[in-house]
Formats: sequence, C-alpha cells, structure tokens
Amino acid sequence: MNILSTHMVIENVLMGKMRGKVMYQGSFLSSLSHQLVYVKPYDMKTGKGYQRPVDKKRCYDFAKYLSRGDDALFSPILLNAASQWEFVPYDKDRPSFGRLLCKAKASNIDGQHRIGGAQIYSQETSSEINIPFVAYHYLDEDEEINLFDTINTKAKGIGLSLSKYLRRDLDDLSWVATELVTRTESPFHQIGTITGKRSKGRHVTLQNVYRVLHILTNEPTMSSFSKEEKLNIALTYFLSIRGVLSEEWNDYNEYRLTHIVCLEALSIAGKELLLNCKHKTRKQIDFQNVQKGIGKLKTVDWSVNGPLRYLKGLNGSKTLAMDLQAIMI
Repeated sequence: MNILSTHMVIENVLMGKMRGKVMYQGSFLSSLSHQLVYVKPYDMKTGKGYQRPVDKKRCYDFAKYLSRGDDALFSPILLNAASQWEFVPYDKDRPSFGRLLCKAKASNIDGQHRIGGAQIYSQETSSEINIPFVAYHYLDEDEEINLFDTINTKAKGIGLSLSKYLRRDLDDLSWVATELVTRTESPFHQIGTITGKRSKGRHVTLQNVYRVLHILTNEPTMSSFSKEEKLNIALTYFLSIRGVLSEEWNDYNEYRLTHIVCLEALSIAGKELLLNCKHKTRKQIDFQNVQKGIGKLKTVDWSVNGPLRYLKGLNGSKTLAMDLQAIMI
C-alpha cells in the first residue's frame, strides 16, 4: 500500500555511508511529505510496527515554533527507504551528488511530529517549508525498530512501556507483560495501555505490568519457569483475583485494588503464596490452594476511603503485602 503510483524525484541529494550503511541527505517540500513518508504504528498486524499515535498538540506546538521564521531551525527527520529509493549521480565527477528516484514511500523512524507540524504550518500559512531528511538506503525491520528504540530511550522519548513492547521478542518478561495487556481473556486487557499513556479506564501501563511480573517471579525457583509458564501463572493468579473481587477490579475510582501500590502488594504477597503452593521438587503449582488463599481477600476493605487510602509507594506496598500474606497463607 506504500508503493507510489508514479515515481517521484528528490533533487540535490548527497550520498554517504555510516558504518557500511548507505545514507542519503536532502530535503523535500512539506506538501510532498504525505506522498513520500509513512508511519508504522505499534499495533500493525505484522507485529513489526513501533510508532506511537501522533500527538496533535505536539504537532501544533511545532507549527507554532515554525512561525518564528528564520530562527526556527530543526533537525532532519530519519527515514528507512527500504531499498525503494534509487540514487542517480548527476555526473561521474561528483558520484555522491545527485537525485533520488522514489518508487515507494519511506518509513518514518524519527520525526513524525516535525512532519505533522510542518504540514499544519504550510496549510495555515499557504506556504511551503523544506523538511530536511536523512534516509538509510536499506534497514531490515528489526534494525529499524532497534534504531527507533535506541533513539527514543536514550532521549526523553517513547518511555519504558513502549520500549518493553518493542523488546518483547528479546526479553521473556516483556513478552509476558505484553501478552497480559493484549490478550482479551487477561484481566489487564481492559485496563492496560501499551504506549504508557494513561487514559480513562486504562490506568495500568505495560511498564507497571512488567514490574508486577518481576516482583511476582523474581525468586530463583520461579524465575526458572519458561515464559509460557510464567504467563499461565500470572494469568491464573490475577484472573482469580478479578474473579473473587470483580467489582473492586473493575471500578478504579471507588476501589484501590488496581492502583499500582496495591497491585505491587498483591505481587509481593502472591509470590509467597505461589511458593507455598509449589511442589518441592517439580515445576508444578497447586492452583486450587492458590485460589483458596485468594478467596480470603474478600475480607479486605479495598475502598478508596477505607484503611488503604493513605498507602503510597514501595513502602506502602510492602506494608500491605505483609497483611495480605498473613490473610492468604
């Protein structure tokens, strides 16, 4: 769908190399950006997307910045041409200076808000602006994702939640956390967010889920389980909690059960409960006894105005965990 119906040309381009990768430097008009560049959203069906939804406010802020005139300088956007842009030198005496023949759109690795802001500025002022770019001739999809991840985690960028999502094929716990947020049967599916941006009803980030899982499984005998086994353990444990305390789980405003301080307390206490119900020599957990322990949580007052209302931070989680552990075990 990113193939261009007619080829486009970008003039006055410099070709160079970085660590063996061919790169192009140039610029194109803001009015052409829709035709030359596309974005791979994080929820692409191929599983190889990585970009956050565009933040309109950031685009408008950038457009406002551009209205300053000649002082409004900005860095080039970063693209992956995926071998669909062909460089043609103007003459043999200057082999690194020429034009690009564009057969398809390039993937926007970094700079979607700069492009969006430039488009808004051009529309509102009825003028063109040159958007500088640096384009790799070819990166495979994993190289592209890793470059995006590196750029945005070393600066103030995508945040830990989306970074965990991007690392899900490299890190077992990131994979388990992602599965807990994306699987429809998971208790975190309706309340979780992959991008880290909280909204009404989605108050638990992927990073929160990752930390909860780390606490739940960071004991040596638990960490030896495979990622599929860890997923099954976490699903069973938290589904049981939601089953026993469904009203409390589904009402964030009235109950503290799914507030982070309580989720972490449930993980601290849950680890001890799981260890108590684990077979001594086999990687097997007696989930019937786990569920019996969870059933005792009905006696806890989880209301926002109850005894848990003052709990905060890790110390609050540890204090609550001690009480929960005494109840469940």
